[in-house]
Amino acid sequence: TPHSIKFLQMVLKTLSDLKGIVAGGPRKKLIVAAAQDQHSLGAVIRAWQDSIVEPILVGDQENIRNICAANNYNIDGLTIINEPDTEAAVQTSVKMVSNRQGDILMKGKVGTSSLLKSVLNKEWGLRTGNLLSHFALFEVETYPKVIAVTDVAMNIAPNLQDKIAIINNSVSCLIKLGYRMPKVAVLGAVEMVNENMEATLDAALLSKMNQRDQIKNCIIDGPLAFDNAVSYESAQHKGIRSEVAGDTDLLLMPDIEVGNVLYKSLVFFAKAKVASVILGARVPIVLTSRSDSEQAKYDSILLSAAASK
Repeated sequence: TPHSIKFLQMVLKTLSDLKGIVAGGPRKKLIVAAAQDQHSLGAVIRAWQDSIVEPILVGDQENIRNICAANNYNIDGLTIINEPDTEAAVQTSVKMVSNRQGDILMKGKVGTSSLLKSVLNKEWGLRTGNLLSHFALFEVETYPKVIAVTDVAMNIAPNLQDKIAIINNSVSCLIKLGYRMPKVAVLGAVEMVNENMEATLDAALLSKMNQRDQIKNCIIDGPLAFDNAVSYESAQHKGIRSEVAGDTDLLLMPDIEVGNVLYKSLVFFAKAKVASVILGARVPIVLTSRSDSEQAKYDSILLSAAASK
């Protein structure tokens, strides 16, 4: 099987392995925008107690203290910046990160669009010139290692250049997690190039660009259907010869609809554990869904701490 010919690299087996990457290192300064959110506070305080982050909570101080009191969260010694107005709290948080007062930005009780509007502000935002993209790590019982998925939340219909940027963001993050040559599967509905299916054309181009070193530090194959990407037996049955098939580290989505459905299917049907981060800004951004659990937000903080190395 291809699992016997892996590169000599660290591979995450579970999301709890993230803690081993960041434990013992310097605490990262985490700025939480509109921090008056129970699950966010629970995750942040746990990461603080585990010596992973040094949080600064920006938001409605009275509400924050009430939530902490109701849930027995000990916040003695934590910095709180009182800003009851949500939009002002977001602006204050982003400006602090822009002024290098924070290593990670985290979304609290605020809409994603409001946070991103500030992040993309031309005067004091967190733009770098790179495309912003969403990166998620999943721990699924039926797969032998953690698998990454991109992009399910930021880029609606990425073109070829967008996909190159998304791959580069994701590969850079995986390298920080200890991977040396992550294996990238570019997904399509079929594993054959079909001129009527743009996703398969992009996949073929990305694969060839990788072979010509136009996209570096990874191994790309595609188009691959989902079953071929994650099952060596399925790929073998279809006669697919690939270094990636059945041993994928990163799944590149053709568009946001496919990505979003896969993300939520893994969480709700497969009961997968997930950690996610926005990449491409000056710092990693913890931008989880309001429906995400406290555990998912904690794991996302760990991922962001590792990505900010």
